[in-house]
Amino acid sequence: MKGQIKNTLKGLMVDFLFWLYLFGCLYYLLHNNWGWTVRNKFILITAMFFTGLFFLIGDSLGRKSFLPTASTNRKWSHSVWGWLLVIVLIVTFLVGWNIVEVNPYKFFTKFRNAGGITSGIFDPSIVGYQLSNQSLEELKLDGVDQEILEKLSGIIGKRYNTRKVCRDDLKRILDEEEFRIYGEILLSKTEKNMTMLNQALTALAETIFLALLATIFAIPFAFILSFFAARNLMPHTFLGNSVYIIIRTIATIFRSIEAIVWAIIFSVWVGIGPFAGMLALMIHSIAALTKLYSEQIENIDHGPVEAIKATGASTIQTWIFAVIPQIISPYLAFTIYRWDINVRMATIVGFVGGGGIGLLLMQQQQLLRWHNVGLIIWLIAAVVWTMDMISAKVRTKLTSM
Repeated sequence: MKGQIKNTLKGLMVDFLFWLYLFGCLYYLLHNNWGWTVRNKFILITAMFFTGLFFLIGDSLGRKSFLPTASTNRKWSHSVWGWLLVIVLIVTFLVGWNIVEVNPYKFFTKFRNAGGITSGIFDPSIVGYQLSNQSLEELKLDGVDQEILEKLSGIIGKRYNTRKVCRDDLKRILDEEEFRIYGEILLSKTEKNMTMLNQALTALAETIFLALLATIFAIPFAFILSFFAARNLMPHTFLGNSVYIIIRTIATIFRSIEAIVWAIIFSVWVGIGPFAGMLALMIHSIAALTKLYSEQIENIDHGPVEAIKATGASTIQTWIFAVIPQIISPYLAFTIYRWDINVRMATIVGFVGGGGIGLLLMQQQQLLRWHNVGLIIWLIAAVVWTMDMISAKVRTKLTSM
């Protein structure tokens, strides 16, 4: 009888939440698209009415979940609860479409707005170009007219991301005939440099080591905490249950806060730079690795554990001799995978002051230097692809050990 009442209450709660969600979504669509307005208590009362009605009919999601009847046991397409589920999925999709403001027209007609970044991606700034005073002297010796040299004096020292950009600026300065005669000579005298490439590679190295240190510093904390966050290792006492719940809760909270948020916090705390980014990734890595490590412990073979305990070994000895040998290879695989993740996340935390190549990317994007942005994007993609391939191979070897 007690179990029947409990299941009835659970079923009613499921149905009430279902109808409240459905009517709430419908109200949002009507209000957002046609301005229809109604008081919240009307939605609440309507949800309660339909909850009671369909629960009494015996064909609802609550009934299906906790108090099945002949109606709920039929195929979903022949039952009310099945079609209600289809309706709520459709309504959910429509609400999502409205909230996200999906606009296919803009997607297919506003592509020209992305022309700058697209040109930068397909023509990255690997080599930079510029005219210097020495270039002008060389052009003078080559017999270039003084009038042309005077026109060029205004762009002395101006840096161009690509040869094409330099050529376009020369076309703007010179008339068509002048460019036809002197264009290639001028381009041949421009000084080449790899300043942007060097800056990007330096920032990329900073990103890789930032992620590496974040992972290394996170390992010992996550390793120790994982034993206390494993349900099968913690005793079923008040203290054991409390420690388990507290650690799992803290890890969940810290993991649910994205690394970019931690980067904002530490940028204020220790200042903008790679140290803030490293701390942000370390905190997030500790929480994530604690979860992965503890779940691996919960899946170990309990035979060795029972055997060690039978010899009178202490808890620490049991962990060292029965648990750790079973988890070393998976732990290493998880750790390498986490470093791979941190390299990718390090790019994002750079946007909020976490240092690394993300900071350089944000600076170049704000200056609308799309060819430099294209170079950075390709470098990030190359590093992520390389690390993904290497880490996949290493993880495969480790998990098979």
